[in-house]
Amino acid sequence: MGLLSVSSVMSTIGSVLLAILILLVMITVHEFGHYVAGKALKFKINEFAIGFGPKIFKRKSKKSDEVFSIRLLPLGGFCGFEGEDGVDEEESKDSFTAKAPWKRIIVLLAGPLMNYLLALLLIIVSMFAFGQQVFKVGGVDWGTEETAAEYQKYEGHSLEAGDMILEVNGKRVYLITDMMSALKNKKADELVPILVNRGGEEVTEDVLLRADCDFKNSNETGKLWRALGIGTVQRDDGTYWDVAADNYRLGFFQTIGSSFVYSFKIAGTIFKVLGELLTGNLGLSAMGGPVTTIKLTSEIATQSVQSFFEIAAYIGVNLAVFNLLPIPALDGSKVIFCLIEWVFRKPVPRKIEAIIHMVGFVLILVFAVVVDILQFARC
Repeated sequence: MGLLSVSSVMSTIGSVLLAILILLVMITVHEFGHYVAGKALKFKINEFAIGFGPKIFKRKSKKSDEVFSIRLLPLGGFCGFEGEDGVDEEESKDSFTAKAPWKRIIVLLAGPLMNYLLALLLIIVSMFAFGQQVFKVGGVDWGTEETAAEYQKYEGHSLEAGDMILEVNGKRVYLITDMMSALKNKKADELVPILVNRGGEEVTEDVLLRADCDFKNSNETGKLWRALGIGTVQRDDGTYWDVAADNYRLGFFQTIGSSFVYSFKIAGTIFKVLGELLTGNLGLSAMGGPVTTIKLTSEIATQSVQSFFEIAAYIGVNLAVFNLLPIPALDGSKVIFCLIEWVFRKPVPRKIEAIIHMVGFVLILVFAVVVDILQFARC
């Protein structure tokens, strides 16, 4: 194996380890949220673990009997509350299920909240350091010599190379899905106002659409760029739309406000994708499990410091929202069981709840494996 190959392998290993570190930090922060809320509300905590599998380090507090441990597999972690599984025959006053439902709800919500707060902090730091990421037009498609006459009608109603897209049809752009949403169901030859930064000045251009915007799902970005008249560029590994990410500086208060909006936009994409999955507009092959997540994270995180902040924040918001979904085994589902107990003053039988969460956990694992297999089958 040559020196170049060794360097490539080491670089890949480093990228994967960085991706795993990002995931581990986000999961640890999530569990730390449960831990802090549990301590504040006087829940008995048996163990706080970073990772899964055999313990490679542990320390027990003489004061509280809590065990802090680091485990072999760095792909998770947990905050183990006394009686959390709800199947103990004798329920002590300090066990998780013996506490008031509202206290349990606070503890359950604290994990996702910590994920969101860390993600928001990363977004704020990134925007102050680099600016808001926007889409910058590299080139516009004016057609060939044979079709030049057809495209003359777009002169004066087209984007230009170097334009930074800020708003589309009156809607501020943070993600590509914002543009797709603003243009959805628009037809070719319709005029759409688009605010751009052109040569350092903000200009509103009435852009004449060049194709119908009949997007079926959020993956059909090609239709968007075609409608906006974006050109293509040839590279060694294929043909790409001539548009790229660039940074646009905002004022202090704009940066703070945009950071919050951007975090909400990321959260919204999760519900959008889930809706497309449930309606059949998006296939499972578009999803990714842990392996795919690590692969993509490693590719993005190593591109630049800004990319590192962006993907870490994206994962943080995703973890927060995903854990709030009412899916058995997740925090959102456990909150629902607490609400049922709070409203009806009687819990769902603990053993039945435990079985529901166990089945949900197994199904989540199966789903994660299936979507990863589908991803690799596409390669």
